Amino acid sequence: MNEVHVTKIAAELNLMHKQVRATALLFDEGATIPFIARYRKEATGSLDEVAIGAIRDRLSKLAELDKRREAILKSLEERGQLTDELKEKIAAAESITVLEDIYLPYRPKRRTRATIAKEKGLEPLAQCIFAQDDRDPASEAAAFVDAEKGVESVEDALAGARDIIAEWVSEDQSARTHMRELYLQQGVFKSKVVTGKEEEGIKYKDYYEWEEPVAKAPSHRILAMRRGEKEGFLGFRIIPPEDKALMQLESFFVKSGGLAAQQVRMSVHDSYKRLLSLSIETEIRLATKERAEEEAIKVFAGNLRQLLLAAPLGQKNILAIDPGIRTGCKVVCMNSQGKLVHSDTIYLHQSEKSSAEAASKIIDLCEQFKIEAIAVGNGTAGRETESFIRSLKLSRKVPVVMVNESGASVYSASEAAREEFPEYDVTVRGSVSIGRRLMDPLAELVKIDPKSIGVGQYQHDVDQGALKKSLDDVVISCVNKVGVDVNTASKQLLMYVSGLGHQLAKNIVEYRNEQGPFASREEFRKVSRLGPSAFEQAAGFLRIREGENPLDGSAVHPESYPIVDAMARDLKCSVTDLMRDEKIREKIDLKKYVTEKVGIPTLTDIMGELAKPGRDPREKFENVEFAEGIEKLEDVQPGMTLTGIVTNVTAFGAFVDIGVHQDGLVHISELADRFVKNPGDVVKVQQKVTATVLAVDLKRRRISLSLKKNPGKKQLPQAGAV
Repeated sequence: MNEVHVTKIAAELNLMHKQVRATALLFDEGATIPFIARYRKEATGSLDEVAIGAIRDRLSKLAELDKRREAILKSLEERGQLTDELKEKIAAAESITVLEDIYLPYRPKRRTRATIAKEKGLEPLAQCIFAQDDRDPASEAAAFVDAEKGVESVEDALAGARDIIAEWVSEDQSARTHMRELYLQQGVFKSKVVTGKEEEGIKYKDYYEWEEPVAKAPSHRILAMRRGEKEGFLGFRIIPPEDKALMQLESFFVKSGGLAAQQVRMSVHDSYKRLLSLSIETEIRLATKERAEEEAIKVFAGNLRQLLLAAPLGQKNILAIDPGIRTGCKVVCMNSQGKLVHSDTIYLHQSEKSSAEAASKIIDLCEQFKIEAIAVGNGTAGRETESFIRSLKLSRKVPVVMVNESGASVYSASEAAREEFPEYDVTVRGSVSIGRRLMDPLAELVKIDPKSIGVGQYQHDVDQGALKKSLDDVVISCVNKVGVDVNTASKQLLMYVSGLGHQLAKNIVEYRNEQGPFASREEFRKVSRLGPSAFEQAAGFLRIREGENPLDGSAVHPESYPIVDAMARDLKCSVTDLMRDEKIREKIDLKKYVTEKVGIPTLTDIMGELAKPGRDPREKFENVEFAEGIEKLEDVQPGMTLTGIVTNVTAFGAFVDIGVHQDGLVHISELADRFVKNPGDVVKVQQKVTATVLAVDLKRRRISLSLKKNPGKKQLPQAGAV
């Protein structure tokens, strides 16, 4: 652990030094973010997952900085360029940008106009001119004319000297810093359509003649312009005010009004146009891309969290349908544990006879398997299938639920699906996935690559490594927040439990298959390769329903069992009594059980678990029923008020499924009757909403919606929704 890093992070994040130090030590010991946040509150001062994640990420960035610093020092030393002054500068650099600016003049480079001029012996002349004293540049240059070296005239000598000065200017740390600030504060994004691509690139029409300040451009528009450029439809530049840039550079390097100053001024202008502007534009393109990616990843992560923590229907007997027209609808029946008990195919859309047969079959299946809910995928023919099912005269009230099937096809073709259902084809596996999503979204969605779930914003345009890291963090956080029933969980769900991973999850499933259900948490220790460290990390998040110890079904960590036992002994009751009777718990004086390692935060958590052991933090399930008769885009008309469900939240608004196979966009300006800065503050994924239709564009297949009580008639440009 690096104490300098700890001190720096504490100052940056406005945390106490001991909080950061304790967190860093826990990371060094292999602890995970959920474990630290839940079970090490005394050590960290009750830091939440966000703060702990920020510490981890900053530690990683500083480690990368140190690694690059060491590489630069080694390179300079090997080439004999490292001086004490340079070493001090490099040691003091607090960012990669500053570090690279310091290194730039010494970096090995290809032959440039400046290096060629130096080879001709013109560097002393450049130094003479750059000093800008009373000497005449032309007179000084005459001494450097040498045909053998390729310097044919005084002008040749002066031109070479200017090339050298231009490179000095472009590599000057202070100049680069100020140019970056100018680009960021006063630069402008400019995009225009590539000639001849007007029709082909119609989805980028909003950016055909677009101009926007770099300082204010939101992430979705930056990524949209970059994608348009990548696909060959847009030209995209970052342009600063050139007059201000040149004026600023002249103030740094031009010292007087003499003849030498004129040469320096010419060098400055050449440096800016030929070297510095291109270099800084490249840097700012990268910096704004990273900024936009960070925001897009943040939006994606927030949406994914909401989707994973969506309300589960719970353990019910489910009939699930993956709708289809030509190939029919794939129907599966599952018991309350999500086990497939029957599969079939029905044809709803071919003839009256086939529809009648399908109706009879669905009614029989509902009776035979005591179906408690019907899940219908929201893909092609989904609304038509839903309407058909609702029209059936079932013997009892069975809710029909439209389920977002994004990514179901990905799961059905995955190794996990093939492993679980080797004898069934992808259509049956997809139907099972739809049904299980209704029962428990989290348990099913962890089997799918988060990028395939469909809640992102330009997810394919951002850094894939950073995206995966962020989304993995979200999945791990959600799985551990809810907890996992170790006796029913899939390998894919178990692998996200703190301290486990792929191999230990596999070992747990194999042990369970061979030895039967786990009877206690202590039994985890018998699993192959699950050592003390993994047990410590995972045990509190793995639940055993109706186990030998009643605490095994709660989030109380086994390391705290002695505390609960002591409470029960002191009150002369059993642990079960303690969990069952609130009046008994009211007699507990928490201060009595405080130790060096266990404080009030952990004891408070324990009391919460005793009151509601293993409580599911997710909300209660609420079904969303779409408007009858509105099943395709052509049915939607301006002015309609429709029930919908939020499917995606972006920086520019939210997308809402109103049941017509095309999500509508609620622009950020139409999310509420007040000003909205962040759409995520107003809506969340899976939220039920009532929206008013503002406009329908059949050609571009776009629906504009409003959540305002008094919807506006005029819409702002929907730039970014590409």
